[in-house]
Amino acid sequence: MSPSGTRGAQEERRQTIVDHVLAHGSASAADLAELTGVSLMTVHRDLDELERRGVVRKFRGGVSALPSTVFESNLEYRLGRHGPEKEALARAALPLVEPGMSVMLDDSTTVLALARLLTEVLPLTVVTNSRRVVDVFAGVDQARLICLGGEYSRTHDSYLGVPCTEAIEALSVDMVIVSTSAMDAGMTYHQEQDIVLVKRAMLASGQRKVLLMDHSKLPRTALHRLAPVQAYDHLVIDSSVPDEIAADLRERTEVRVART
Repeated sequence: MSPSGTRGAQEERRQTIVDHVLAHGSASAADLAELTGVSLMTVHRDLDELERRGVVRKFRGGVSALPSTVFESNLEYRLGRHGPEKEALARAALPLVEPGMSVMLDDSTTVLALARLLTEVLPLTVVTNSRRVVDVFAGVDQARLICLGGEYSRTHDSYLGVPCTEAIEALSVDMVIVSTSAMDAGMTYHQEQDIVLVKRAMLASGQRKVLLMDHSKLPRTALHRLAPVQAYDHLVIDSSVPDEIAADLRERTEVRVART
């Protein structure tokens, strides 16, 4: 085993570093070495990797946080956040999908967790703009896979833009399953215009609409309004969402609570 530990330990340490830097705005490499209990050399390797992922920015002797709109959009950052909650949301949403359905899945990491479980619910037609979801279903027997093209985004590891929205508008599916970055009791939001346009097109293409949201995303707002809560047929939240917020949401749509 290397001095920096197993891959799981590395990712846990790097997440600790990210959380600390986001909370404080910046940090020195020496402080991060003391925080994580590893060598300065190991911390610098971690910071190099986090900068490569686009989560932080290195400077001489330390590191600073990128603007929130940057790191909140970064796939690698999102993959490391709230993993148990996303898995619980995926398990709670799984009964909504039945064999034979056509489902459209967005490029969120929460929906990616559900995609991995959907290989148990076959046959399915799966439509997606997410390269990670394509990887899940490529080669799976009884899964008809339709890939939505467009301009490739390295930040999201997915396809966006006008070609993607036009491809979506040509389709009609039984169910659309999405997540987004923020919501309050009445509205869902996202900080990026390109993402909003794709998600809106997806929602318009579905007979039933499902939203998966962990507690960290509410109550919050972001720059662009996506859709009102009542536009979704089903909302799946985790058990850490405050009761009063859950009650408000139940007045607008059907709510399922995932136990974590």
